[in-house]
Amino acid sequence: MTSAEPSEFQGKHITVAGLGVSGISAARALAGLGASVTVVDGGDSEAHRERAVPLEKDGISVRLGDAVTLPEGTDLVVTSPGWKPESPLFAAAAQAGVDVVGDVEIAWRLRGPDAAAWLAITGTNGKTTTTQMLASILRAAGLRTAAVGNIGTPIIDVILGEETHDVLAVELSSYQLHWAPSLRAHSAAVLNLAPDHLDWHGSMEAYAADKGRIYEGNQVACVYNVADRATENLVREADVEEGCRAIGFTLGTPGPSELGVVDGILVDRAFVADRQKQAQELAEVSDVNPPAPHNIANALAAAALARAYGVEPAAVRDGLRNFQPDAHRIAHVADVAGVAYIDDSKATNTHAAEASLAAYESIVWIAGGLAKGATFDELVQKSAKRLRGAVLIGADRALIREALARHAPEVPVVDLERTDTGAMSAAVQEAARLAEPGDTVLMAPACASMDMFTNYNKRGEAFADAVRALGAERP
Repeated sequence: MTSAEPSEFQGKHITVAGLGVSGISAARALAGLGASVTVVDGGDSEAHRERAVPLEKDGISVRLGDAVTLPEGTDLVVTSPGWKPESPLFAAAAQAGVDVVGDVEIAWRLRGPDAAAWLAITGTNGKTTTTQMLASILRAAGLRTAAVGNIGTPIIDVILGEETHDVLAVELSSYQLHWAPSLRAHSAAVLNLAPDHLDWHGSMEAYAADKGRIYEGNQVACVYNVADRATENLVREADVEEGCRAIGFTLGTPGPSELGVVDGILVDRAFVADRQKQAQELAEVSDVNPPAPHNIANALAAAALARAYGVEPAAVRDGLRNFQPDAHRIAHVADVAGVAYIDDSKATNTHAAEASLAAYESIVWIAGGLAKGATFDELVQKSAKRLRGAVLIGADRALIREALARHAPEVPVVDLERTDTGAMSAAVQEAARLAEPGDTVLMAPACASMDMFTNYNKRGEAFADAVRALGAERP
């Protein structure tokens, strides 16, 4: 894309906070636009020093081991998403009258006069899947697009890259939205809201407010979840351009200005000539992969954004059919002895696990890990009738065991005290013992993975390996 005139950054002294992927991307881009850049990071490991070397060769200063002191003469601080608002570096910036923004804000400012439209997506769960679905639909419509933001290539690199785009599918985290005050999307969606990252935001209210920033200045559509009143409230509170519409999505029959489901068909009553009397068929539920309820909701949100951009119904259908979900997102691993084994390692919080559990009728649930301050009573209450049994792993498994004892005392529970990576193989063996033909063994941990695994991908791989080993034993 053609960037905007670099005069805003030319000759400025810019401090980049964080030596991660987005920080390195921002540092290189800003240096290339004529800024004097210093990258600061509190770490000083061998890995940090290795990442610093190529930057220093390009004339970018790197200061390791000090994430507190604001470099002298700083005109602007560009932060990586994970840095908390109360970080001492930012307090020093505020005292000096220096603004703090994120890489998404820089990308927004760098758009050229013929820049691609942004269709933006946030929510506690489902962001990545919905963003990828949207990109697939846009491609099916013949549009030049990419899924960017909190996913894939750093967004600054896409904005400054040589490839031309018509429209971008932009996934945005609450962190990124917090640091992007100028963002004004063509249309945007908040998929859902549930407590998450409260240690970063400080409260649910602050978390929701940052999510709601995605609606500010929307031009065409603010897409919300009819089943989640909090998302509609964010639309009501947003300051949007005149004529921008509130568009709901629902798993039920849609009302006017909504997308929903009727007799296994995804239908549109928002972007039709007569919303009171007309409904446009978009796709069949079977076109959604996998057709679990929460994933159908994702598909409806993606369809709403695509339709807001003017995409024809056939492209919505074709894009959904073409879409292949990432690994470890409610992925079917194998059937062994009449039991289905499903990997949803990406379900790292209770909200995601609840959606996953709602997709199956009779479940042996593998759960546990790092709870991150979560409680499990509501999750167990809502899911108890579906549970054949539960196998618990990880550091905070006692919290889930206690919730099961309170709300599902009849459900047999296996509590694995092991927290080594080999515990997953034992968990699968125990789940197989509890399961009966027709059941689903669902690994939807409702917890983070770092107590036992490098990340949720490694946890999912361990589950899949254990299932395949089980299949070899029990063909």
